[in-house]
Amino acid sequence: MTVYNSAMNDSNVKILLELLSPAKDLQAGKIAVISGADAVYIGGPEFSARSAAGNSWDEIGELCSFAHQYYVKVYVALNTIFFDGEEAKVQNSLNKAYDSGADGVIIQDMGILKLDLPPFNIIASTQCNNADPGHIRFMRDSGFSRIILARELSLEQIRRIRSEVPDIELEAFIHGALCVSYSGRCYFSQYLSGRSANRGKCMQVCRLPFDLADADGKLIIKDKHLLSTKDLCMSGHLHQLIDAGVTSFKIEGRLKDASYVGNVTAKYSKELDNIVNESRGVYRRSSSGRVMLEYEPDLRKSFNRDFTRYFYFGRKESVISEKGQGSLGEFIGKVLDIDRNYFTLYDTHDLKNGDGICWVGNDGSADGVNINKVDGEKIFPFRKLPPSEGTEIFRNENPSFEKAVLSGSDRRVGVTIEVSEKEGVFSVQASDEDGNSAELKFWHDRVKSNDPETSQENMKKQFSKTGGTVFYPQIVRIGSGQEYFITVSVMNSWRREILETVMKERMKNYPRRLKRISQKKAELRVKNIDPSYNVSNKLAEEFYVESGAERVERSFETSDKENMRVLMISKHCLKYHLGACRKYGGSKKLNEPLYMVLNGEKYLLDFDCEKCVMKIEATKKTTE
Repeated sequence: MTVYNSAMNDSNVKILLELLSPAKDLQAGKIAVISGADAVYIGGPEFSARSAAGNSWDEIGELCSFAHQYYVKVYVALNTIFFDGEEAKVQNSLNKAYDSGADGVIIQDMGILKLDLPPFNIIASTQCNNADPGHIRFMRDSGFSRIILARELSLEQIRRIRSEVPDIELEAFIHGALCVSYSGRCYFSQYLSGRSANRGKCMQVCRLPFDLADADGKLIIKDKHLLSTKDLCMSGHLHQLIDAGVTSFKIEGRLKDASYVGNVTAKYSKELDNIVNESRGVYRRSSSGRVMLEYEPDLRKSFNRDFTRYFYFGRKESVISEKGQGSLGEFIGKVLDIDRNYFTLYDTHDLKNGDGICWVGNDGSADGVNINKVDGEKIFPFRKLPPSEGTEIFRNENPSFEKAVLSGSDRRVGVTIEVSEKEGVFSVQASDEDGNSAELKFWHDRVKSNDPETSQENMKKQFSKTGGTVFYPQIVRIGSGQEYFITVSVMNSWRREILETVMKERMKNYPRRLKRISQKKAELRVKNIDPSYNVSNKLAEEFYVESGAERVERSFETSDKENMRVLMISKHCLKYHLGACRKYGGSKKLNEPLYMVLNGEKYLLDFDCEKCVMKIEATKKTTE
């Protein structure tokens, strides 16, 4: 069993660090909490950018009650844009989030700032394009208490933001699926299907296979996942993000199951604890408790499309997952021999019946199968075999590990219990690791014990039993009173009462209601608000006009499809991917302009080398 602390109490602590985990549903949220999350974010019934992961307000309220026992915060994602006529629904969602116990909301639509905001944290979604100090300063002055940074930023850019805007919390993604487009600035799904990513209904065009053609229509690449990125993984690099000024570390995954959330949360929680422990009081986790694991977290054992550090360290690698959009999982070994209905591996392995395995075929496409039986070295898959000897085998389904994650974690808050007696009145005191305390007094007959030493040991044993509560005994002190005989049932009753009382005190003192920072006069750096600002309602329009905008254009979601030209702006660059970027030493020559082709429709690639971004534009042209 692995045991680690998810919080340290030290009066010299200067900076609180937060591990922020996703919750698809109540189960995933609870697993995140007991696996070491300091905060959880979850979608409500409406206005969530993951419309497939909505939850009832009762479920959110239950998660808040559960999380707050550990001083874990809960944020509700209300991060879609809304249309005129939906103001009352949005206001209701804000009120419901607050009444449910949430500690704040994550938003994209500036119109929300014109509503009656409850007194909790307002967090700027990464969909707000939080990419430079000037914009983030504007967001701070508009009333946001935290900024979720654009995924495309480098550590140097984050460091500059922290230097120029030191008085706002910075949150950054550290793990999970990546949007290949700047978040909030992708209109590909809206263009193709009318399903807006900014309304939580993205059809994930980026995960589809495309052709790539040159200026003459010659195919350079056929039927490949040219926009499907690897998954972000900053394991081993959290200290660099901290040095850059990040204090909240976000795991993506509101569509992932509970086992994924638990495994990934536990892994990063252990890493954060190591940093906290080595800091000697400079850092502290923002929640409480000790996490106990009966398994070893392993990021490769959960869903992944292989890993990338994206652009945190600059443009140093291709970020595309060329092996497809499905989960690759963990590498197991290479095929040694293939027989009629089984195969063997060079490497030792722990594959089991029911595991899912995959490989990349000779044509470059991913394929896979479940294992029917393992007999010694022989692996019998269901119906199909790997294509050839030497094929790399990956495990992307591991039921036994997933079961271990769901059942193998627990979290407890430290408590000190002291028992003493004076003139027949027994005092039972308890204080938790966050300084919440309670004292109860009980009168009891003073019946002398025949064996005071045994009585003391028995009393300490009974008051050390905290099972069924969120507490674990850090210290149990038995003072005077052990010389008297007290039945086990009485001691158990006293223990239950004192722990219930200190829990009530703990919840009463939960530091939830943090009001927004004072709103200053926020001045826009730009005067023309184009459709990329996603203004879809009158309240958002009023917000920008009051901030100094001279012209406000409505979002693509509220205008004609024919007006849409730039469908995506991405830091990912296909010229770099193909070795044709002169800036980074590429020598390959391409016959430009280049076009991506999907279902016969061509999309122009516009390479803005000065800004180091690639734009995908609608052309209204079709292939022959």
